[in-house]
Formats: sequence, C-alpha cells, structure tokens
Amino acid sequence: MTATTAPPPDDLGAIDVVDATPQGDDALHPLRGVVHDTWVIARRGLVHMKRQPEALSDATIQPIMFVLLFAYVFGGAIDVPVGGSYREFLMGGIMAQTIVFTAFGVALSIANDFKNQAVDRFRSLPLAKGAVLGGHAVANVIKSLLPIALMSVAGLIIGWRIRGGVVDALLAYLLLVAFAFAMIWIGVLLGAAVKSPEGVTGVAFVALFPLTFVASTFVPTTSMPSFLRTVAEWNPVTTLSDALRELFGNPNTPLQPGDPWSIAHPVAYTWIWIVGIVVVCAPLAIRAYNRSISK
Repeated sequence: MTATTAPPPDDLGAIDVVDATPQGDDALHPLRGVVHDTWVIARRGLVHMKRQPEALSDATIQPIMFVLLFAYVFGGAIDVPVGGSYREFLMGGIMAQTIVFTAFGVALSIANDFKNQAVDRFRSLPLAKGAVLGGHAVANVIKSLLPIALMSVAGLIIGWRIRGGVVDALLAYLLLVAFAFAMIWIGVLLGAAVKSPEGVTGVAFVALFPLTFVASTFVPTTSMPSFLRTVAEWNPVTTLSDALRELFGNPNTPLQPGDPWSIAHPVAYTWIWIVGIVVVCAPLAIRAYNRSISK
C-alpha cells in the first residue's frame, strides 16, 4: 500500500467555478449538467494521478512486485494440485488482490479531500448533486485499467498465457472492471466514515490484507486448515481468483466432492457479490458522505 501522502492544497485548482458551472444550454438540461460536472471531478482525479505518479505505486509498482516476488521467490515451493505452471495459477490471484486494493486508493482520495478542505471547496461550487462521488467513481475505474494492463504485460513476460477463448478472456477483464467498480463504493464508505488518511491506512490494512490472503490468491485452499478453508471457499476474493483462472484457461484448484456452490460456480458467485456490494454499499457510502459534509 502507498504512503498517506496528502496532495498539496493548490491541487484543488484542477477545478474552478467556470468548469463546474453548467453554461448556456447545459443549465436547461440537468442530466447534461450532471455528466459535465461528474467529468470535471473525474478529470481532477486524473490530473492528480498525472501530477503525483508516486501515488500510483499501489496500482503500478506493487502488483509487479507481487508478481515477481511470488513467481521467482515462492513459486518454486508451491505445487498446483491439477498440475501446470504456478505462474499461470498465480496471475488470477494477483489480479484479484490488486483490484480489491482499489478500495484503499478511493478511501485515501476521499480522506485527503476532507483533510485538505477540498470538500468545503466543492460545497461552495455550483456542482450537480452526486457529481463529486460520481467523478471519484469514474476516475478510479479509469485508474483500475492501468494495473490490469501492467499486470497482463508483466504476466506475459514471466510466462503467463491466455489459453481460453477470446470471449472468455474479455469476460474475465469485464469481471475485473466490474469488481473494481464495486470496491470503489467500499472505498467511498471507508473514506467518508474515517476521514483521515492515517486512519484509512490502518483500517484498510487490517481489513483488506486478511481478505486477500485467506483466499486462493496465492495458494490452493486445499492446503488450509478446515476452518480457514471454509472461510476461504466463501470469500469473494477466492471466487474472483478462480473465475479469472477459469476464464483465462489457466490451472485451477480441481473440484472435489462436497465443494460448496461458490467454488463450483465462481463466475456466477462473484457477479452476485458485485451486485450485492453495489446495491448495499453505494447507498450507505452516499449517505455517509452527505452526512460528513453536512457537519
């Protein structure tokens, strides 16, 4: 995870009153105004990424570091039950872990906005309702494409290959982007509730690291003690990892008699989680954010 570096106050200049105010025909079309303002906030987030490339280490350096670390340091000691290359087994887990950490980056952005009084600046601007959170969501979905592309290239370099069909591969990438969109709302909820970068770092470390390690991210769940194995089998990070391996045609943990429905249908189970997270967490996140800015 990245350090809790706060953007300098002058970075708020990425948005101004002229950008945020619907002009001319836009004032007569509310939907056009929402889209315009959402893109203004999203563009601000993208400008921050350009001005602070070091803040993207969680989306660039960290995934590549995990790929190289597990492929070359631990990979030789880990067997895949069904046989095949551990590096191909690994890539699904690394991609899943990186997408789960999307929530951390979003939470940190929201917390930095509170710390730098950017939220007060937003309230003084004639922004459309929902544009701020919508802009964060758009910017972070775009941001999530960067680590997915980098991990794919890094994986191809170390020997990972897509052995399934083109349609299945596209479905795998769609699943990754959809899961990232769901994690964004968890990040908004966390950032609005905690409101400090230091607090976000602590809470995210405690919540996200166990979630990604008690799963089939790096090793098959069959090697875990029975209690942890049960937790891992219903963990959406496990099913996201397994779904990616299935769709990419990579080695996966073989089905055993008595395996739960989540393991037998990892793609469907992961989509259920995506829909569930968005339906539950998005309203809670919006409510928490509105409550925080009204205080």
